[in-house]
Amino acid sequence: MFFNGNGGDWTMRLQQIFIWFLKHSWVNLSRNLILACQSLGVVYGDLSTSPLYVYSSTFIGKLENHQNEEAIFGAFSLIFWTLTLIPLLKYVFILLSADDNGEGGTFALYSLLCRHAKFSLLPNQQAADEELSAYKYGPSTQAIGSPFKRFLEKHKRLRTALLVVVLFGASMVIGDGVLTPAISVLSSVSGLQVTEKKLTNGELLLLACVILVGLFALQHFGTHRVAFMFAPIVIIWLVSIFSIGLYNIIRWNPKIVCAVSPYYIIKFFRETGKDGWISLGGVLLSITGTEAMFADLGHFTALSIRLAFAFVIYPCLVVQYMGQAAFLSRNLHSIPNSFYDSIPGPVFWPVFVIATLAAIVGSQAVITATFSIIKQCHALGCFPRVKVVHTSKHIYGQIYIPEINWILMILTLVITIGFQNTTLIGNAYGLACMTVMFITTFLMALVITFVWQKNILLAAMFLLFFWFIEGVYLSAALTKVPQGGWVPLVLSFIFMMVMYIWHYGTRKKYNFDLHNKVSLKWLLGLGPSLGIVRVPGIGLVYSELATGVPAIFSHFVTNLPAFHKVLVFVCVKSVPVPYVSPEERFLIGRICPRPYRMYRCIVRYGYKDIQRDDGDFENQLIQSIAEFIQMEAGEPQFCSSESSSYDGRMAVISTRSIQSSSSLVVTEIDDCSASNSIQSSKSLTLQSLRSAYDDENPQVRRCHVRFQLPKSPGMDISVREELMDLIQAKEAGVAYIMGHSYVKARRTSSFLKKLVIDMGYSFLRKNCRGPAVALNIPHINLIEVGMIYYV
Repeated sequence: MFFNGNGGDWTMRLQQIFIWFLKHSWVNLSRNLILACQSLGVVYGDLSTSPLYVYSSTFIGKLENHQNEEAIFGAFSLIFWTLTLIPLLKYVFILLSADDNGEGGTFALYSLLCRHAKFSLLPNQQAADEELSAYKYGPSTQAIGSPFKRFLEKHKRLRTALLVVVLFGASMVIGDGVLTPAISVLSSVSGLQVTEKKLTNGELLLLACVILVGLFALQHFGTHRVAFMFAPIVIIWLVSIFSIGLYNIIRWNPKIVCAVSPYYIIKFFRETGKDGWISLGGVLLSITGTEAMFADLGHFTALSIRLAFAFVIYPCLVVQYMGQAAFLSRNLHSIPNSFYDSIPGPVFWPVFVIATLAAIVGSQAVITATFSIIKQCHALGCFPRVKVVHTSKHIYGQIYIPEINWILMILTLVITIGFQNTTLIGNAYGLACMTVMFITTFLMALVITFVWQKNILLAAMFLLFFWFIEGVYLSAALTKVPQGGWVPLVLSFIFMMVMYIWHYGTRKKYNFDLHNKVSLKWLLGLGPSLGIVRVPGIGLVYSELATGVPAIFSHFVTNLPAFHKVLVFVCVKSVPVPYVSPEERFLIGRICPRPYRMYRCIVRYGYKDIQRDDGDFENQLIQSIAEFIQMEAGEPQFCSSESSSYDGRMAVISTRSIQSSSSLVVTEIDDCSASNSIQSSKSLTLQSLRSAYDDENPQVRRCHVRFQLPKSPGMDISVREELMDLIQAKEAGVAYIMGHSYVKARRTSSFLKKLVIDMGYSFLRKNCRGPAVALNIPHINLIEVGMIYYV
């Protein structure tokens, strides 16, 4: 753009390029600096409050006989190198580069692996993934066949084990959602025990419970309503702990600076021996909350999170831990309340208040992350349907799940009242966090091999190096299972059982549908009328099958005297990408020859997409089918040999590109919101009627539209007839048809299978949200037909 024309002053042009580069670099840098400030309140609330309890958790217990200056220096050296190697080296420099289209977390790594290798256990995933542009992200390894990759793809048990590992990590994250509020709030209010008017343990516990109940009760308002407070609170907190740490270093023991040398770690273990190894369960609490840097990547950018940690979080935490160690080296009796005892008297109460607020902020971030994990588990078919509420119109990922919120509150209160001790809760908390990091390292090694296509030796070096470090901490945390470490294991077991039972029952039900599909030869033998009366209207038959006709349709044909003239088999699928763009949402195909008027529609959502009830689904579906009919007629080569069975290749139909049509006519109605205005396809002219409120849901505004054919003499007669039938069917009305299924184990099944299916899965199905509610299907237009599945 700068080198147009012949000749000229090249020096001036180079200056223009340099100025242009500086301008755009500054805009990008300023944007990332703003995001870095915002990330302080969302990402680092948990990590930044760790100084409240690390030293007390480390030294109370086996190290009570080793409380001296050398041990304090060694503990700080351990904390320093732990912060340097895991959060800084592993997460900031390596893991943040393994994003999934901007998303991070355990599920992001798993979705990357599923896209670059055939690891997914989701049924019929290939049909739902057709022509999805997000699958072209990054270097495709589908055609690259390493022996290790083929070995993993070949053995289903290994792929199942991989999914179990991912779900176990997700269960541990849910456990964090229970333990983080308990230990953060209890640690923050424990400062009242070092004041002149000490509170009793009962009064302190009551205050912590009141704060926790208030924290969970405010969740339905959403993070965005108080988000503007989060960053300032954490910034003030970081400035406070940095200043206090620097003061303590100068005031008590400046020699603590020498403890950054790894030599003090050697001296620490030489003196403490086995007791020092066990105390690592307390040291690892200094990095709890690190996983949030990767999990919350979708809300920020990798550069902004790197800037915030490297230039703000890391220096503040290092100086604070160094200052606490300097104070404790001269005041060994203050170890049980090391943080609050190290605060200078004049600033105690301001720091106490900001510490309590920072603990609440850190808890809020983990609770929100738990909601996101539950949503992603449901997208993988591994969690029962729950109500997902959007709490922000502007920030897409902020959601609220009422059922999970109250379960978390009850569990958190039980943990707080049951233990009443931050050391015991810290034992549980440390085990949960280190398990998640251990699993993340394993998944990252697979990503290095299969996604980044690096040498397997490099992945092995990464795996062994960080597994050695994390394995030492994990082994130390496992020794504390009797002292509270059993809590995350029990919680994970419970959530894993729920996930496994739901996934197992859903998979068995799907396999029943897959092996009992209606034969297309049988349908073709019935003729276009299907042997019954075809009445005007559109029937949307919902099924989990992405190919074929579900068995429940034969019940309709054999038991109902009439059926709709236009049939659309709708399959809602979750694909292993964060979001599916609206123009790629619908995948349209045909079932049986043209006179049958039978179509297939696969509606695709990413694992972080939310299905909104905007009342626009029917109109977009009609547009997509009409576009498909014209595309099929205009491209004879579209019907490949594979689709000669009338259930082969499908096409992505964009509803957004319709706006670019030169023949587009859009008439908006004042009663319909602009976001719900419908655009016609290239072959249709839209005439809008007045919108009406739904009788059952008056709060949901649905636009009623009427489609008409344009005067196009060149249009094929068969295409015109099919489009006219589609329009007339839409005017007659749309019915949603679903199977009300009952899943039971066969009589010959084992006792364990009967227990899982007849009791576990049935209980979950009865107590979760119905599929019609989860899919936002209007109740007034719903037809349900009962069917028993013997699996």
